[in-house]
Amino acid sequence: MTRFCQSCGMPVKQDPENGGTNGDGSKGADYCSYCYRNGAFTSAEIKTAADMQAFCVAKLKQMGTPALMAWLFTRSIPKLKRWRNI
Repeated sequence: MTRFCQSCGMPVKQDPENGGTNGDGSKGADYCSYCYRNGAFTSAEIKTAADMQAFCVAKLKQMGTPALMAWLFTRSIPKLKRWRNI
């Protein structure tokens, strides 16, 4: 399993379910359970890396992370596996 979700960048060790699941119910190797369940991405409205960055920044700020830190945490999202070829 990778150390960071290849969709949102969250450390997989912070995922309470230790990663997403494939269509057959087995653990997926690349994504967290918030982004990937049962072999599909969970948020149909998130179509681009910019959408994911905006979602994550908003979520981090909601959790009390300062805006600058939230932006820094999400800078690498466009380089993650899910977004590289989009």
